[in-house]
Amino acid sequence: MNNPILEQIDLPIFDEIKAEHIYPAITTIIIENKTKIKEIENYEISKIDYKFVDELSLLDYKLSNAWSQIGHLNSVMNSDLYRGEYNKCRELITDFYSNLSQNTKIFNLYKELKKSTIFESLSAMQQKIINDEIKDFKLGGVDLDEDKKTTFKELQSKLAKLSSRFEENVLDETNNYTLNITDESLLDGIPKDILESAKALAKENDQKGHTFTLHFPCYIPVLQYAKNRNLRKEMYEAYAKKASEFSDKKFDNTTIIKDILSHRASIARLLGFNNYAELSIDRKMASNPDEVCSFLRDLSNKAKPYGLKDFEELKEAAKKDGVEELEAWDVAFYSEIIKQNKYNINDQEIKQFFPENKVFEGLFNVIKNLYDIDIIESKASIWHTDVKYYELLQDNKIIGSFYLDLYARKNKRGGAWMDECISKTKFNENIDYPVAYLTCNFSSPIGNNPALFTHDEVITLFHECGHGLHHLLTEISEFNVSGIKGVEWDAVELPSQFMENFCWDWNVIKNMTQHIHTKESMPKELFNKLIASKNFQSGMQSLRQIEFALFDMLIHMESNPDNLDVISTLESVRDEVAVVRPPNWNRFPHSFSHIFAGGYAAGYYSYKWAEVLSADVFEEFENNGVLSKDVGARFRREILSVGGSRPAKESFIKFKGREPSVDALLRHNGLTA
Repeated sequence: MNNPILEQIDLPIFDEIKAEHIYPAITTIIIENKTKIKEIENYEISKIDYKFVDELSLLDYKLSNAWSQIGHLNSVMNSDLYRGEYNKCRELITDFYSNLSQNTKIFNLYKELKKSTIFESLSAMQQKIINDEIKDFKLGGVDLDEDKKTTFKELQSKLAKLSSRFEENVLDETNNYTLNITDESLLDGIPKDILESAKALAKENDQKGHTFTLHFPCYIPVLQYAKNRNLRKEMYEAYAKKASEFSDKKFDNTTIIKDILSHRASIARLLGFNNYAELSIDRKMASNPDEVCSFLRDLSNKAKPYGLKDFEELKEAAKKDGVEELEAWDVAFYSEIIKQNKYNINDQEIKQFFPENKVFEGLFNVIKNLYDIDIIESKASIWHTDVKYYELLQDNKIIGSFYLDLYARKNKRGGAWMDECISKTKFNENIDYPVAYLTCNFSSPIGNNPALFTHDEVITLFHECGHGLHHLLTEISEFNVSGIKGVEWDAVELPSQFMENFCWDWNVIKNMTQHIHTKESMPKELFNKLIASKNFQSGMQSLRQIEFALFDMLIHMESNPDNLDVISTLESVRDEVAVVRPPNWNRFPHSFSHIFAGGYAAGYYSYKWAEVLSADVFEEFENNGVLSKDVGARFRREILSVGGSRPAKESFIKFKGREPSVDALLRHNGLTA
């Protein structure tokens, strides 16, 4: 059988990959890798040099490259058949890396290389790679006795399965929910484009009226604009209870959360840590969990007076409308009313100025101005007709490329993300540049009109593009530290949050807006209103992120979480930092994929941590010209291009000339007196 995963020469052959190709491809690569590892194990220690590090990196590259395609397709084109093959292979990959990380012979080669005279002659980057690998072996259980090694691997395997199941339950619950409404009087206030999409979905499902879903492009506008309070509650309740004991039992994540926390704590104890939070932070910029909690609580203390003021304003608006008790499903609705009254602005009005083509023209112009890079649409094998493929050119040479999958659809994971497709590496003879996936879940075009983005969606796009540039503009060819690899997790959000700032600059906005009907750019008057509304409810929004981050940290600081009541912990965090209290049946943790199915366990604080870094970095642009080529070149040189080749703090200081300060973040968020 021909296998497009194994036959890839340069870019993946997405339009030919089928579920039946997955298992044969992964097993073939793993067998080849195991054979080579056996060969490396027999290298004579006295003659060891850096060559074996490259050989092991090449094995990792081959497996990662294949798994990247498979994992991505599982996220964006999910099906029962594909999911089954993906999960079967995920077990094989977990087992492969668990065995490798506990391979004493390979570990000893790294230790001997570090002790040898050769080590001193290596570059700082190569030395960091070796030190990182030694630490990873230790965190992989290489020093455990054989019984504990077996236990460790069993726990890793269970965690991999549980994380997959958690995310599948969230996806299935989201996909399975629809609300069909035939009484149009219930739909008052909902924007026309949302109604058109809901009507089209009803027709597609052979239903009358309008059909609504829990996908963000539908769910958020209903909560913002639907005047019918019962409709808002019905949608909110479905969203808040998904994947919990209140929904279909087969999709309930309650036990999965308990098991994930238990297994993580067990792994941490095996490795000599008091709890999983300590283990997680061992490879991050932060020193320990207590430092993170202090950081979050300090931010909370600064934000809470502003958050309380925001919430009082909401309650007053609701009372004027006859609502004595403000509920969670009222927050977005009355927030929108206040924003319109206070700034004479609303998301739907702004949306008319952000057609897809103009937004990308503006985004690419920012990148051109900062880094002298051209971005052009090109052709490649794709997995869906919505997908586009772009190349980054400098001096007429391709230096990177990315796939763009913008629109929400069934069987596609929610949210927005960047992921690595191909890393820049010295191993690939056919493609010497990195390739990325940029994935969003925006509203798709309606009829012959282009897709229109809210300003929040534009910010999301810039955010993910920041991640993409971190991967694509690397100048590091060592696979282990190329792009975002090797970057501490609490610093990896710096480039993404940095890019968000350009969405608030007039020189950028005036060139990336065009009204869908009049074709005029956004008027300066409207932009000024947008700027005035920038920090609208910033106190509440900051507290919400702090709530999530502190909850994440505290549940992972438990040394024995078997009897931990996750909901009670969340409620105690809300007692401390929150101003908006959801109902007691809200089950937010049950769809908190970042920490239970992603890479943010005891790491969700990274968003606020990196926000400090990004605000401080952007201050250089504010002081020297927001689109300054000189500062852009320095940012590229000291942050984007170096990847994980040196500690993130060192890269920050190289750029800024000093250690990070929280002052710029507080100023940007309007949280200063």
